[in-house]
Parts: sequence; structure tokens; C-alpha cells
Amino acid sequence: MALNGAALSDAEVEFLIERARFVRLETIRLISIAKVGHYTSVFSCAEIFAALYYDVMRIRKGEPAWADRDRFLMGKGHAAVGLFPILADLGFFDLSWLGTYTRLGSPLGDHPDMTKVPGVDFSSGSIGHALSNGVGMLLGGRFQNRDFNAFVLLGDGEMQEGQVWEAALSASSHGLSNLIAIVDRNGYQLDGKVDDILAVEPLDEKWRAFGWEVHTVNGHDLHALTTLLRQVKADKSRTKPCCIIAQTVKGKGIDYMETEPGWHLGYLGAEDEVNARETILNTVISQ
Repeated sequence: MALNGAALSDAEVEFLIERARFVRLETIRLISIAKVGHYTSVFSCAEIFAALYYDVMRIRKGEPAWADRDRFLMGKGHAAVGLFPILADLGFFDLSWLGTYTRLGSPLGDHPDMTKVPGVDFSSGSIGHALSNGVGMLLGGRFQNRDFNAFVLLGDGEMQEGQVWEAALSASSHGLSNLIAIVDRNGYQLDGKVDDILAVEPLDEKWRAFGWEVHTVNGHDLHALTTLLRQVKADKSRTKPCCIIAQTVKGKGIDYMETEPGWHLGYLGAEDEVNARETILNTVISQ
């Protein structure tokens, strides 16, 4: 895994594009087992998953219990269907688990459960709690003289939760420079457009006012996104926590999902599933 701020090579970008495609295809496959799921929530952050797990985060394949690995917490836990295939691919649990997704007795549910799934650092449910848990993990690591990073993926609708901002205050107060929050700014939440329901802009200025370093990036441009994440992680002179606002598109890769907010929760019929898979296989998403 990359541990410096260097820009990516063409081969590295192509590999990450393939991994993001893998996330989308596996999401479709697993939702076909459940018969309902959150395609669009995964598709908006597939590149973020790929950049973190296949390049930026310090992890060891097959060692989910390694105490010094970087941590990943996800506020928008309904995107777990896209995370589980990565954890299996990295050897954190057996690939056969994926075939049991959401079935009775399976450890893999619609939301991740850290007590059942190796490699899951945070059990999500109600949104708004992931950043607080990231703060707590890093304070615990500080007491143990460990230097791991915590990456926290937040939905932009999650910015409406007061606990997020309490955690933001705490993180800056404690100088947690190894805390990196990533806001999946896809513009939508369950009931519609985020800023129609409860406006969160100017989001970058809000995070800066709470004592954070802030960057904005195209969340689907794997070269720009991964380069920024590498640089942020490698910057040992920073004394503040860092927030990356990733500008994304909900449902990215499937045109009708991108324009129809009702796809927050849905199910592709057999013919539509085939067409969606073919679209993803034949589309290079890099911006």
C-alpha cells in the first residue's frame, strides 16, 4: 500500500478503475440475493472504496486483527453491500460468505456489524455516530502509542446531524491530525435533495470554522482522489484533522439511476440487471 504523497502511475489508475468496477458489479450481484438494496449509495462512493482499500490505507491482506492497521468507519452504513466484497477479496473473511448476504443467520447484513464481520471497525445504523467513534479510536490509539489513521466516510445528508459537529469540535480540540473525514457529497438523501431538505452549504467553510483542514475533489476521478488521499496521509506537518469533500454523483455509472432519486432503495429485474452489468463492464469511470 502506498505510504507517500506521490502521484499515481497510469497502471495504478487503471488498477483502481478496475477495482471500482468490481465494487459495482459485486454490489449488483449481492443485491440480487437480497432482492432489494442500495445500488446508488455504493455507486457514488465506489471510487472512494477502491482508493482507500487498494492504495491508501495501511492494511495487511488476511490480517483484519492487525492492531496497527488503518481504520475505516462508515456513517452511511447502507453502502456496506459494496464494502463486503472488498473485505472478502482482501482475505478478511471467506469468499463463500458473500453468497449468504442478508440470508437468515448470515453475518453480512444490510448494515455492517463489527461483532460479526472481520475488518469492520464500526457497526452502523442510525447515521451521525461514525465520526465520534473515529475520534475515540484515535484517542485510544494515542494512549497506546499507535500511529494508525482513521478514515471516516460520511454521507452529505449526515451533515445535518448534530453529533457530527460535536465530533468535529472534539477532533480539532485534540489535534487529531490522523483523522481524515471524507464527505460523499452526492447531493441526495433518502427523501430528496440534501439542500432542499436542510441546506448544509457552505460545507467547506463550516469544516474550516470547526478547526479542520479542508480539500474538495472530484470523487470519481481516481487519479485526483487517490493522489490527494496519499498527500493528506503523508503530511506529518499537519496539526489539524482533515476533511475531504468528494463531489460525487449518486448512482454513478447507470444513467437512469443518476437522474432518478427514487433509486436510493430498489431492485433491478433480470433484464435490467444484465443491461446494468454490461454498462458497467463497458464504461470507464474516471471523472
